[in-house]
Amino acid sequence: MTKPAHSVPAFSNEQVTDFSHAANREAIEKALAAVRAKLGRDYDLLVAGRREKTSDKLKSLNPSRPSEVVGIHSKATAALAKEAVEAAYAYYPEWSATPPATRAEMLLRASALIRKRKMEFDAWLVYEAGKTWPEADADVSEAIDFCEYYARQMIRLSRPDPLVQMPGEKDEMHYLPLGVGIIVPPWNFPLAIMAGMTAAALVSGNTVVIKPSSDTPTIAAKFAEVLLEAGFPPKSFSLLVGSGAVIGDILVEHPKTRFIAFTGSRDVGLRINELAAKPQKGQVWIKRVLAEMGGKDAIVVDREADLESAVKGVLWSAFGYQGQKCSACSRAIVDQAVYDQFLQKLEAEVSKLTVGPSDQPSNYMGPVINESAKRSILDYIEVGKKEGRLVAGGATAPGDGYFIQPTVIADIDSKARIFQEEIFGPVLAVTKARDFDHALELANDSEYGLTGAVFTKNPEKIKKARDQFFVGNLYINRKCTGAMVGAHPFGGFNMSGTDSKAGGPDYLLQFLQAKSIAEKIS
Repeated sequence: MTKPAHSVPAFSNEQVTDFSHAANREAIEKALAAVRAKLGRDYDLLVAGRREKTSDKLKSLNPSRPSEVVGIHSKATAALAKEAVEAAYAYYPEWSATPPATRAEMLLRASALIRKRKMEFDAWLVYEAGKTWPEADADVSEAIDFCEYYARQMIRLSRPDPLVQMPGEKDEMHYLPLGVGIIVPPWNFPLAIMAGMTAAALVSGNTVVIKPSSDTPTIAAKFAEVLLEAGFPPKSFSLLVGSGAVIGDILVEHPKTRFIAFTGSRDVGLRINELAAKPQKGQVWIKRVLAEMGGKDAIVVDREADLESAVKGVLWSAFGYQGQKCSACSRAIVDQAVYDQFLQKLEAEVSKLTVGPSDQPSNYMGPVINESAKRSILDYIEVGKKEGRLVAGGATAPGDGYFIQPTVIADIDSKARIFQEEIFGPVLAVTKARDFDHALELANDSEYGLTGAVFTKNPEKIKKARDQFFVGNLYINRKCTGAMVGAHPFGGFNMSGTDSKAGGPDYLLQFLQAKSIAEKIS
C-alpha cells in the first residue's frame, strides 16, 4: 500500500541500477530471458476500457535483430480515433471531480508498480527500443521519477498559495484540469516520456488518448497495464496504436480535443501546432500545444578546459544511445588552441567503443531504431565526408541489426548541413573556434536551442556562457544529456519546442487552468 498523499515524503530521484554487481546482472539476464519468451504476442487497442482488435496489424521489431518480432498490434481506424476522443470527453466530468489527492495516490501506486517491474521494463526497452542495459535502466528510472514528482506537484497545486485579500472579500484561485488531451510520445524514451506526459495529464484531472510511436508500441501496452493495476479508471485513458496519417490528424483536429502533449521531430511538432491552431466547428477553446522537438546541441571546449573531462563529456553526450536523444551532442566547438589535442584524445576514446546487439552488456552502443533511420544517418555521413574530414567511423558496423559506427567528422564549417541539421544518430561534427566568444557565437548559430554544455575552468567565461549561451538546458563542465527530474527541468527554445520544462515545478500548470473567485463577505 502507498502512503496517503498528505504523508508522502520529499521527492528523491530513483537510483539507477549498478550492473557491475553480480546480483543485478543476474536479475536483468533473468528478465531478458522471461521477456524473450513473450516476444511476438498480440496486443489489443484500448478504447476507454474496451479492448478492440482490427484486421490491420503493426509489427514492432527488435532493431538489434530485425527478423525478431517484439509485438503484433492492432492498428486503430479513423472511427476508433474519433470514438476515443468522444469517450474521453464523456468521462472527463467524473474523472476531473476525483480529488487531487486520490489521483496522486494512484500515480504513486503506478510508480511503485514500475519499480517492482523495473528489470522487466528494462528488458522490453532493450528488445524494442534497442537500449543497452544502462540506457534502459535510466529510462525506467526517469519514468518512476516523473510519476513520483508529478504526484507531489499535484498535491502542492491543490493547495495554492493564498492571494492578496481585498477588504470585505474572500479571494481565492483554484487550478482546474483542461479536458481531453492527446499524448504523442517518441520512440527514443518510450517509457519515460510517455509516462511523464501521461502522468502529468491524468494526475491533473484530464482524460487522455495515448498514441505511442509505431516503433515502440509494446512498451506502451505494458505501461497501460500499470495504469489499470494502479487504479486509474479504464475510461480515463485510451491507447491507440496507428499511423499519424490515419489517426494522428483526427486526434489533433477533433473539436473536443483540448490539448496535445507531443515529443518528437521539429516537422511533426510544427504540423501539430498548425493543425491545432485552426478551430473546428463546435470547438469552444484555443487548443494548447506542449511540444518538445529537436535539437542540434553543442558542447563548447575552451582552451582553459580540463581536456580529459571534456573528451568524456562529448563522448558520452554524442554516442550514448547511439546519439538518438534530442539532448545529444552533435556539435563539438573547440578552441583552436586545443583543437588538435582534443581531436587526438577523442579519436582514441571513440576507437574503444563497441557496437552490437543491445542485450549484450559488452556493447556500449546498440542499433539505431529502424532501417529508415539507418539510411538517413548514413546519407548524412556521406554528406559530412564531403563537408569535412572523417576522423572516426563513417560506415555501418557488423551484424544483422541497424548498427552504425560512432562517427566523428572534423573541420566542419558553421554553414555545413551536418552543423545545422538534426541527424539523430551517432554522428559528431567538430568545428574550430578562434576563441571563447567565437565558440559561443557558433554554438548559438542554430534554429534549435535545447541543451548545451561548456567546459572551462575560467569563472568569467562560465558567467558569460550562463548569460549568452541560448539554450533551455545549459550544463557547465559536464555532459549535455541526462537531465534529472526535479533538478534539471527540461525543455528548449526556438525550434526545440515550447520550453515546457518537463520534470520541473511549473510543468503541471500547462495541464491546468486557473480560476479566480472573489466573494463579497461584508
